[in-house]
Formats: sequence, structure tokens, C-alpha cells
Amino acid sequence: MNKEEKFLEIIAKTLTNSAFLGDDCAYLKAKNIVISQDALVEGVHFRLDTISAHDLGKKALLVNISDILASGAKPDYITVSVSGKLNENFIENFYKGVNEICQKYDVEVIGGDLTGGNQLVISISILGNTEGRNISSRKNVKPGYIVLLAGEHGSSAQGLAILSGQISEKHCYDNTFREHFIKAHIEPTLYPKISETIAITAKEPYAMMDTSDGLYDALKKVSEASAVGFEVDFDKIPRRVNDAKKVLFGGEDFGLLICLSREDYDRVKHLGLPVIAKATEEKIILIDGVRIQEDERFAHF
Repeated sequence: MNKEEKFLEIIAKTLTNSAFLGDDCAYLKAKNIVISQDALVEGVHFRLDTISAHDLGKKALLVNISDILASGAKPDYITVSVSGKLNENFIENFYKGVNEICQKYDVEVIGGDLTGGNQLVISISILGNTEGRNISSRKNVKPGYIVLLAGEHGSSAQGLAILSGQISEKHCYDNTFREHFIKAHIEPTLYPKISETIAITAKEPYAMMDTSDGLYDALKKVSEASAVGFEVDFDKIPRRVNDAKKVLFGGEDFGLLICLSREDYDRVKHLGLPVIAKATEEKIILIDGVRIQEDERFAHF
């Protein structure tokens, strides 16, 4: 158990009512909404020498929209809070990036907060509409469920390695691949149509989670919440890098891990998503039949 998981355990035990905790979005069924909040902290989630204010504005929204899509809801409204050593140029370019993503994903900024500070921190709350959709939960998986994956994995970690100088120009891929990996890190691809199709088509309880903290992390969290294991076929994972550590633990790929009953899988086969695993009764995660070390997962602390 890492520090974040320990803190969450303490919070759940301390609160009188923790029934809404456990997923990345709280589902308020009576209100037809889901709500999520996320923060990006300088030095933990980003470095200002590897991302511009404009791109940071885009990514800050994408991170939060991704959580709503993973719930199966439609992203609608956002509040944005920014603190740090701010100036007019940063604010203008940051919000240009924010606005670009608002236009692309049909969401609206409805408020927020600005304050000074020694470290740049971006905190966003987002609301999604659940009307007409079956909302996911990590707790819904049963043995025999089929595991699908949207999005290639390892590319964001490769992009970060390029931007931070861990991969030199002479050892890098050609320019086309280099630009692909950098974009994967700065402006990850999201999957609103896949999210909508799953949420509208699924008839039985299902789990859908984004892979923002890494593919293995998503598998682990679903495994623990549903008390199931997974048998994963590594070769079925979409990727353009061969580094297994980056593919499984790299994070920030923002793909969708989707766990469906056999009947619901048959209903969405037309999406063409690869089947990367199946859920099992034995509560362990096997990659090509082998258990792996888990201490490579991303840590927020």
C-alpha cells in the first residue's frame, strides 16, 4: 500500500459517511451527475521547463475530462483554480489552452479561483451528465469479465523522457515518432465516443477506468475494488514502445480500461477494441502468466 492509498484509507475511516468514495468520480444518481476533482502540482505532475502555459491549460482539462469519460458520463461544466507565482502572460496563455479543450469537448468553465503562492498548483472540479447512461464503478467486475483497452500505452512516458533529456537526439526515433510521443505526453488522446457507446450499450454492471496513473495501476485498483484477478496478454496491449516498464507503469496515457460481461462485450465488438485480459477468481494479476513487482506504480507523494 502506497502513501496515497494509506491516506485514502484513513479518510474513509474518519468520515461519518464515505459511501461516495472509491471511484475517480462520485455518482449522485438522484441528481443525474457525476463529480470529480483533480490537482496538478508543479514538480509532482509537471515541470515548467517541459510544458508551456498553453499546453498546461489543455492538459489540465484533459486530465479531468478523462475521469468523467471513464465514469461513462458526458463532461459538462468545469471550475478552474490556479495558485502560484502568476503573471498576465501565463494566465492568458493558460486559459487559451483551457478554451481550446472546452471547444473540442463541448464543456464550459463556470468559475474558479486565483491566488498567489510559491508553487504552481492547478485544481479543477468537473461535473458530468449521466442521463440515459449506465455509470461504471471499479466494484462491478466479476470473474469471467472481458477486459478491453482503448489507447496505446507507454507513449506518454516516452514523450516525457524525450522532453526531459533522458533520450538524446541521436538515440531518439525519427522526427515523426518523436513528435508523436511528445504530443502523447502533452495533449493525450481521449475517447468520448467509446465512453458514450459503452455507457449507453452496457446492460449489466461494468467497470471503466482511465489509465492516467498507469495501466498496471488501473488493473490493480479494479482488482482490489472488485476482489478479482486478471490474466493479461502483454502482446495485446496497443503500444509503440517496447519498454514494458513504460507500457505498464509509465502513466499519463489516459486510455480506457474497460471490463464487461461476456454479453455486453458481444454488444460492443464493433468498436474493434483489443481484448487484453480476462478477470479471474484468483485475486492476483498475471502478465503473460507471471506476477510482477508493483513498486513501479506512480506515486503522488
